[in-house]
Amino acid sequence: MTLPASHLPRSAEAVLELAARTMFDTLAQAAQGMLVVDRRHRIVWISEGYKRFLPALGFEREDQFVGKRVEDVVPNTLLAQVIDTGQPILLDLLTNKAGTFLVSRLPLRDELGQVIGALGLVLLDHPETTMQPLMTKFSRLTEELADARRQLAAEQGRRRRAKHTIASYVGSSPSVLELKRLARRAAASDATVLLLGETGTGKELLAQAIHNAGPRAARPFVGVNIAAVPDTLLEAEFFGVAPGAYTGAERKGRPGKFQLAEGGTLFLDEIGDMPLPLQAKLLRVLQEQEVEPLGSNTVVALDVRVIAATSRDLPAMVAAGQFRADLYYRLHVLPIRVPALRERLDDLDALAEHLLDDIARRDGLPPRSLAADALDWLARHDWPGNIRELRNLLEQASLVSDERLLGARHLRPLLAVDESRPLPTTVRGPDTPADGQSLPAAVAALEQRLITEALQATGGNKLAAARRLGIARATLYEKLSTLNPPLTRSPS
Repeated sequence: MTLPASHLPRSAEAVLELAARTMFDTLAQAAQGMLVVDRRHRIVWISEGYKRFLPALGFEREDQFVGKRVEDVVPNTLLAQVIDTGQPILLDLLTNKAGTFLVSRLPLRDELGQVIGALGLVLLDHPETTMQPLMTKFSRLTEELADARRQLAAEQGRRRRAKHTIASYVGSSPSVLELKRLARRAAASDATVLLLGETGTGKELLAQAIHNAGPRAARPFVGVNIAAVPDTLLEAEFFGVAPGAYTGAERKGRPGKFQLAEGGTLFLDEIGDMPLPLQAKLLRVLQEQEVEPLGSNTVVALDVRVIAATSRDLPAMVAAGQFRADLYYRLHVLPIRVPALRERLDDLDALAEHLLDDIARRDGLPPRSLAADALDWLARHDWPGNIRELRNLLEQASLVSDERLLGARHLRPLLAVDESRPLPTTVRGPDTPADGQSLPAAVAALEQRLITEALQATGGNKLAAARRLGIARATLYEKLSTLNPPLTRSPS
């Protein structure tokens, strides 16, 4: 409410003054209670209706109440806030020892627009009874909003969970078995892990596997590809932004990846692409386990396990001054080298089978498998793109062919290889039947070799050899009699 402007004609001033007085009297009569507070928050007047609330507030007479600071005598009131901010609160629920009320609060201004006090109105006493339908709807909407927020938080938590385990890393070659052993060792500690390997070798899958095998498995797994984020946004992406830190910043601020990974694991992919200025800040976060959001003076404590990965030669970058040596040593606590596909070609068959099944499921295609000549064809390639390149090739072949069995003829148009290059022995080893050999013959040859090795290892002791082979001694004697050539029996 503003007093009439003095420049208006006298008759207009009189009309406005009369209108203001009439409105004031009407509000005082219509409202269940009304009070006026001055600029110093002191109560200067209360209506007749308001006097009935005095006993519940602890006062017997009006003169004991008027003159007091409103915040001292009316618990939970916001009239002082209205005076200080000049902003009205048109509808609100006020609850204190006098009860629950539907109230309205308006600032009072002089002819210059300066706040000189505030007007408080009690519109409804005990609204929970007279406004039951509205209160019920408000309560239901509040519960639905809270439930939606819980579901959103749970969904975000699920999205930040690691999907893969150590068993997800396909392969049983010696290099992969060693890799899995190191991954289990890494999962048992909170040490920083540095995954080294070419692009497409499955470093992120391994990072998720390490996270899921450790005590932080139920907590968030947050991954960020440094090479995919512009340099100008990296600091905000990592450390977060305080409210209003710069023009265009979110009013509520935004947490960084370190804060999102609280209690869990932060995976820093392509760490070798991080700009030098940001490397110093990352080093401090890793050392102190605390972060200061952009535009903030508040330090936030962290509990985050870091796994980094790179396809670049970090020692060479350190020597060239392109990567900080102190950060390299901080990351290089537990280095794990992820082998390239050309170094584990004996896993090619298992990898191809796994990838073809996944391609069929994702693309809605019938399941495919590889013929022996297709596997030989793949084994003669160097695979610079590693498993990612293999998947791309198999997906192309699955899409362009209707046949369930993919042979070398399906792959030739898609992949050029040197056919004169010798086939690696790891792909077609001594346990693999030669072309044209029947399955029973291959099984018999394998049985003969295993029995021979068991007898040699046990010095001819057939009981020990049977135990070594996991069969009964009678079964061993039976097989010895059918082998070609038969093995000579020795006393046991």
